[in-house]
Amino acid sequence: MDNKENVLWDGGERVLWREQSSAAAGHNVLFARLAAEQPMPASLDRLAHELALKDELDSAWAVRPLRLVRENGQVSLAFEDPGGEPLARLLGTPLEIGYFLELAIGIAAALGKLHQRGLVHKDLKPAHILVHCADGQPRLTGFGLASRLPRERQAPEAPETIAGTLAYMAPEQTGRMNRSIDSRSDLYALGVTFYQMLTGVLPFSATDAMEWVHCHIARTPLPPSARVEAVPAVISRIVMKLLAKTAEERYQTAAGVEHDLRRCLADWQRQRHIDDFTLDEHGTPDRLMIPEKLYGREREVETLVSTFTRIVETGVPELVLVSGYSGIGKSSVVNELHKILVPPRGLFASGKFDQYKRDI
Repeated sequence: MDNKENVLWDGGERVLWREQSSAAAGHNVLFARLAAEQPMPASLDRLAHELALKDELDSAWAVRPLRLVRENGQVSLAFEDPGGEPLARLLGTPLEIGYFLELAIGIAAALGKLHQRGLVHKDLKPAHILVHCADGQPRLTGFGLASRLPRERQAPEAPETIAGTLAYMAPEQTGRMNRSIDSRSDLYALGVTFYQMLTGVLPFSATDAMEWVHCHIARTPLPPSARVEAVPAVISRIVMKLLAKTAEERYQTAAGVEHDLRRCLADWQRQRHIDDFTLDEHGTPDRLMIPEKLYGREREVETLVSTFTRIVETGVPELVLVSGYSGIGKSSVVNELHKILVPPRGLFASGKFDQYKRDI
């Protein structure tokens, strides 16, 4: 890189930098370059996919891709430059509440615009959010995994191979919740991002991929207000609602999040205090969202779960048969085991998780 290049973020897989133009050359341009000399085909596919979305992305809320650039054996994706810097560069210590609310409102609004276009980001995180842009509005980027499907399933895979960023990944994206990925999966990642903005740390810490999966599907994080006393209780509740394990218990839309944050900011600016109120009263989805909860099969599911837990704890094999007419829902019952297979739920409470990881 020469002295006209300014690295904004090095994420390991790819590097984001701003190439500063001379007065004669015109506007600055952002580039995302794959760091590996011989990148994996999947990494190249993500750049191409992001470029293919350019006509569906609005420069008012997204960093729009322009073209692929191949130079000196390396592949980069060029973007319009709205100015600003990745949110990730601001994190590490708790943000002041008023400042947090101003940033969070803009981020929620941008995410809402993305969802209105029928897109699900699937990799929302601070490194993929530009703040302090020239017009003061945040921009989203990092659309290499974005989906045009309103709902899709993640197949159970080894945690190390799941596409996305595990620290910000919704439980259903791990493939172990028997639940579909939709726009509310992005809201979980938004909750992780807000948690980090408010506290300076992630809601969970883990040492490997499997432990990240365990955290998202089984552990409840300490509320932000319990970590940082200055965080108002209402804002803490907003974040914890975003971090709900099932999508039905989260905010249903980014617009609902934005509305509640704006109410918080109005109270904060007026009285340096936020009055309590009912969350997500204005979060009615703009499309039909059919709940994926399994009803009327609690006894059968509990039999499978208790049997599986007993096998893991005793080491004695057992055979369980699930029978019934075709179409009665046998697969749905069995699929409820996904959320506890890695690692078994029985080990969560017993404190044997670390031993389980060593054994496998």
